[in-house]
Amino acid sequence: MKKVLVSDTLAKEGIAIFKKAKGIKVDVITNLTHDELKAIIKEYDALAIRSATRVTKDIINAAAKLKVIGRAGIGLDNVDVDAASIRGIVVMNTPGGNTNTTAEHTIAMMLSLARKVPQATQSMKKGKWEKNKFMGAEIYNKTLGIIGTGRVGSIVAGRAQGLKMHVIAYDPFISPEAAEKLGISLVSFEELLSRSDFISVHTPLTDETKNIINASTIKKMKAGVFIINCARGGIVNEKDLHDALVAGKVAGAALDVFEEEPTANKDLVSLENVICTPHLGASTEEAQRNVAIAVAEQMVDYLTTGEIKNAANFPSVSAEALGLIRPYLALAEKLGIFQAQIVSGAIKEVAVEFSGEIVSFDVTPITIALLKGLLSPILKESVNYINAPVIARERGIRVIESKSSEPQDYISMISVQVKTSTDRSSTAGAIFGRRDPRIVRVDKFPLDIIPEGHMVMIYNNDKPGVIGNIGTTLGASGINIARLHLGREQIDGKALVVLSTDSMLNGEAQRKLKELPHVISIRKIEM
Repeated sequence: MKKVLVSDTLAKEGIAIFKKAKGIKVDVITNLTHDELKAIIKEYDALAIRSATRVTKDIINAAAKLKVIGRAGIGLDNVDVDAASIRGIVVMNTPGGNTNTTAEHTIAMMLSLARKVPQATQSMKKGKWEKNKFMGAEIYNKTLGIIGTGRVGSIVAGRAQGLKMHVIAYDPFISPEAAEKLGISLVSFEELLSRSDFISVHTPLTDETKNIINASTIKKMKAGVFIINCARGGIVNEKDLHDALVAGKVAGAALDVFEEEPTANKDLVSLENVICTPHLGASTEEAQRNVAIAVAEQMVDYLTTGEIKNAANFPSVSAEALGLIRPYLALAEKLGIFQAQIVSGAIKEVAVEFSGEIVSFDVTPITIALLKGLLSPILKESVNYINAPVIARERGIRVIESKSSEPQDYISMISVQVKTSTDRSSTAGAIFGRRDPRIVRVDKFPLDIIPEGHMVMIYNNDKPGVIGNIGTTLGASGINIARLHLGREQIDGKALVVLSTDSMLNGEAQRKLKELPHVISIRKIEM
């Protein structure tokens, strides 16, 4: 029985999905303190949260059984994703569940800002009728500059076009063709700043986007510009914005998010030309229902079938795709395990090439499986599918992934070249039948190796009597040969012998093999 903890308020529709799932028990315990959560998290396989629960490194380290963290919403600022990855915990969010809601809130904030609706409302509640005080600005025919054209930004663009605004955008990650389909004009960041009457930010908070709106960028804007931020606090530098609002350079700001939440920046929010909401972008009944259903379904699918959707630290793999690529995941992991034991020195670079029918799949999970295999002989049980890329990056291993349309001897093939500080080696593998992994090449030697159990790889001069001597030596040591695979480059050249044995090669037998005539090197391999 898998146990799920829901530690934040989640719509009842999401809770119902957990309750109906076979093999899953759900506990809803909200308003936990950090120490209370840390004390009980060890009992749970999954944790469902919204924005209130902070999943810190020490909570993750206390979570002995935790397999997945699901965030009902987009932002993962409250989750230590790196710590979760190291522990092999999948971190999911629900990026599509509240995009419309956030986009609509952005448009509402922009219109309210332009027409000073909140200020006029507050004035009337005080019994005043200050019609001349709240002169607004039209948005018709004005230019809206959007920073970031992802899910929310692209919807905002469409809504603004419906309001007859001119939409320009800065986004280094969107192609001109994709922008053209959205009816958006891509411009440089500097051009967006200088041309926009309204600027709305729609990027995640990263090192690159932190304080992207600051004193120096505000100087490049039109006098009387309006700024809207319904994305993430910290993208706009609050002090610099405050100063520009006071000076009149910025005519007004609409803020739904803040550097610190709840915000303590009274100097900013009390300005008359600032309208603000307490992070309400996703706060509609429809959005909360959508994200609750989405996160519950994603977590149940992962716990019951292994299907991964919307993970921040692992590529999404549907149950159907997982079934199709599973044999290649096994093959790639075995190639990695094999490679790790036949090279010397610290691994510097791994180049993976996919060819044949497999190139039609998203091969990223297969590359990750190979990294897991490559690191497993070194790190044993501490490496997994989630943390393998993180560990590789920490160790300075460069990973190169490529696809080839060149015809090969097999329907699909995975080729791997590993470079270390002192060595270089390559292998290739294919699937025989439907699911049987085979190593079909080691360096320049074609072979047909079943990668399982105890193995010995012997590099030797291709001379008469070598195979017989190997068999005799192993027999005298009580080691039975289960399978023998032989490859050679040419007559009287070099040859490679790969043996599968019923028992592990001991130190004495390995020493005797090394002393045999024409034996160049020996590697003991455990699969």
